[in-house]
Amino acid sequence: MNRELIDRRSPASPGLPFKESDVGLEKSPNRIPAGGLGPQVGETNGDYRERLARVHAEALERRQQELHEQSAPHNDATARIRIWERLHQIDLPRNPAHRLIEIIAANTGLSASDVLAEQQIRANARAPKPADSI
Repeated sequence: MNRELIDRRSPASPGLPFKESDVGLEKSPNRIPAGGLGPQVGETNGDYRERLARVHAEALERRQQELHEQSAPHNDATARIRIWERLHQIDLPRNPAHRLIEIIAANTGLSASDVLAEQQIRANARAPKPADSI
């Protein structure tokens, strides 16, 4: 990875260095690891290109596997939606009328009502529990 990409300054906060963790890039299962991608000492250009091609092919294979898993029937709705969120680095919207609900349903092989049910489960889990009165 280029040193300039690592040392970039975020436009929103010009005094602070930009970090991939600021935007959640380190969580992506499809991200090609930065360490060790540069040419190795004694490695020929051809070997370097072959190694890069293997790394890219492995990343593509991981992405294809994740895409398959997000709609696999052996995964329940929660797992499928979590896989979708991880692939797209977007959380399930909280608004039941959000246009992503239909897209998530189509991508995961679920119905919109299944996605809305998961949304409701998460909303209930976030809701504060009333304190017991004495």
